[in-house]
Amino acid sequence: MSLPLEGLTAIVTGAGRGLGRAEALELAGLGASVVVNDYGRPGRDGSGAASAAPAEEVAAEIRAGGGRALAHTGDVADHEQARGLVESAVAEFGGLDILVNNAGILRDRMVFSMSEEEWDSVIRVHLKGHFNMTHFASVHWRARSKAADGPVYGRIVNTSSEAFLAGSAGQPNYAAAKGGIVGLTTSTALALARYGVTANVICPRARTRMTEDVFAGFPDRQAGAERGEGLDPLAPEHVAPLVGYLVSPAAAHVNGQLLVVHGGMVAVVERPRVAAKFDTKQDAFTYDELDALLSPHYAGRPRGETFAAAEVLGLKRG
Repeated sequence: MSLPLEGLTAIVTGAGRGLGRAEALELAGLGASVVVNDYGRPGRDGSGAASAAPAEEVAAEIRAGGGRALAHTGDVADHEQARGLVESAVAEFGGLDILVNNAGILRDRMVFSMSEEEWDSVIRVHLKGHFNMTHFASVHWRARSKAADGPVYGRIVNTSSEAFLAGSAGQPNYAAAKGGIVGLTTSTALALARYGVTANVICPRARTRMTEDVFAGFPDRQAGAERGEGLDPLAPEHVAPLVGYLVSPAAAHVNGQLLVVHGGMVAVVERPRVAAKFDTKQDAFTYDELDALLSPHYAGRPRGETFAAAEVLGLKRG
């Protein structure tokens, strides 16, 4: 019996460790040839010397399991290196069908303490990195579609975060980048649908190098195994199967969607909806009219409630 991704080629960025590694292994297990991209810097803040080792090790693991894999160590936030990553997939495996954008860094700070460099570096890796890879993948698919005079196979899965949904006070750069990725995804979904390409975004929660201190108080895999509880609820392996599904033929009609995933749970998040609407009784609003309409409206709302959807942080497997 054939595997669902057999004959397809995937790029997974940030795939040397954590979520990206789990996703690359999942796609390879489902039959895809995988280009494993990782810049290889050891610090979660993007610091340290770049290394080929993380990408090479994951690619070797895939090949040892009978799959096809190529390691790539370029910086996806560099426009030309992103171009080279897509070209490498096409040269090695004959095309590109799947793009999973996962690469990222953290430089946490309160907004009043954050430096310009801390802001720029996180926006660059997350948001520009997602754009660069999406741009060159979409150029490839559009050209293929025009040559075929019809739709082609293309799948994009982007990585946002609950930090965007819930509002993370100590991560204004990260939350902004992850919110931007959602906007990029919905725009891409509409732009590329005519070519047969889908784009979706996930908000995963997992224990990785980037989040090890965030989840320091949560039971880990080893402690759980010792108690007979099985897989760590925050293991990246809980996330990878959803990525495998979203890039598969089975998800052809899933496009422009946002899903939260962790610990054996997937939640489909709906788009924002209008909660209230006010019309002026004159040609244009005045201050007094707005005060009379909006002040009572907000006076009746829970104190501290914002546009952020903090309730997502309480989602868990039922």
